[in-house]
Amino acid sequence: MTGGSPKTAVTAEMVAKGDRAALARAITLMESRRPDHREAARALLQELMPRTGHAVRIGITGVPGVGKSTAIDTLGSMLTEKGHRVAVLAVDPSSTRTGGAILGDKTRMARLAVDPDAFIRPSPSSGTLGGVAAKTRETMLLCEAAGFDVILVETVGVGQSETAVADLTDFFLVLMLPGAGDELQGIKKGILELADLIAVNKADDAGAKAKAAAAEYKAALHILAPASPTWTPPVLTISGLTGQGLDELWIKVLEHRKRLEATGELSAKRRAQDTKWMWALVHERLYERLHHDWALRQRVPEIEKAIADGALSPNAGASEIVKLLGI
Repeated sequence: MTGGSPKTAVTAEMVAKGDRAALARAITLMESRRPDHREAARALLQELMPRTGHAVRIGITGVPGVGKSTAIDTLGSMLTEKGHRVAVLAVDPSSTRTGGAILGDKTRMARLAVDPDAFIRPSPSSGTLGGVAAKTRETMLLCEAAGFDVILVETVGVGQSETAVADLTDFFLVLMLPGAGDELQGIKKGILELADLIAVNKADDAGAKAKAAAAEYKAALHILAPASPTWTPPVLTISGLTGQGLDELWIKVLEHRKRLEATGELSAKRRAQDTKWMWALVHERLYERLHHDWALRQRVPEIEKAIADGALSPNAGASEIVKLLGI
């Protein structure tokens, strides 16, 4: 099956062979808004689906300044040294002018950027709720089909993105800064409930503070119900700069995977994620139709004006739009 832009084409065979240029073109095709590109992307992904699902999928979040990129660079390099192939999907805030990614993760992951066994894909969030790129899931599947066995999904920061990333990945890692007294004040309960592991970063600079923070987080986790009945989220101290604690972190990731595979929780979790993603795509396509269908675009301003003038209720306006969509 062939799909691509007018100038370049990419096949499932090229991606499956691990051709990095083909993988990059396939992701670009997946991110395209052109209808013909989208149809080609869907066909390409469908052909590659049997090659997906084998990777360890890890979501990583944390407040800005916690050192996510440095930790990912060091962790990813450690994993490639162990023989793994690592893909990093780093969701960047979008430029309001161009819509492109503006942080440039490749410049912040110096070792992985030149590692032949690593692949970094900065993706603009493009205004997607929570900062998770609209095509992050498809990109993840393409990377798996290309032979990457560890997928690291880095989010923009702590906010609404946690739930979205948890719905994409198997293991959810939350990075925290030392100084738990202040940190705990601003942490949402929901973040701790989603975490499969909490790692207090920058332990090389603030060892005592990091240990104290870890103790605070352990105490906080004790009063929350864990996401899995077979897994109690551990709390570790690490240093993304020096690599301290990252070996233990990876051991915990593998231990978590082994437990969830043994109970069938991992496969059940992924099936539930697939269903949620299907409905997310349904909503996305309905929204796109609303904004790109010529007849709808002509009628919607009239409905909006009628609501603004008080001649039509929001409920009635919504019903009018739904009728125009043919639902």
